[in-house]
Amino acid sequence: MTEIAAHDYDAQERVPLAGYATVAGAFGASLAAFAVVVHRRGVTLPERVPPWDLLLLGAATYKTSRLLTKDKITSFLRAPFTRREEDTTAGEVMDEPRGNGIRLAVGDLLSCPFCAGAWTAGGLVATYAVAPRAARLVCAGFGAMTLADWLQYAWTWTQEKVEG
Repeated sequence: MTEIAAHDYDAQERVPLAGYATVAGAFGASLAAFAVVVHRRGVTLPERVPPWDLLLLGAATYKTSRLLTKDKITSFLRAPFTRREEDTTAGEVMDEPRGNGIRLAVGDLLSCPFCAGAWTAGGLVATYAVAPRAARLVCAGFGAMTLADWLQYAWTWTQEKVEG
């Protein structure tokens, strides 16, 4: 397999392929380490994930990825890798990745809720695999936050309709 240079993929050389490979490698290594630890400890993995648990995991993944990538309070985590572009609605912000190489790749990850979703889902699913009751409780908390967000949006929408 030949190595692809960044300029072969992106003429502006703005895509940090090596950084992305490093970030993806860290994700894969974390998954492999988790699998080894689970195997060595003899943890029995669930045979299936009931639909209710899948909904909880999904709602929690949604909320944790948004908290990580969009929340004002977690901006201290993103600050080394991103720059604040603007404040948006509902206390969220829009950050843009900065730097190059691995810094830019991590900035891309930390500014994209869809990208971060794989990481937060991985952590939640790993927790579910080894401690399902604790994971359900944590996911229920984040799920409640998700529901509360949607109720806030619904309330705002109804107020706008009544006033408008």
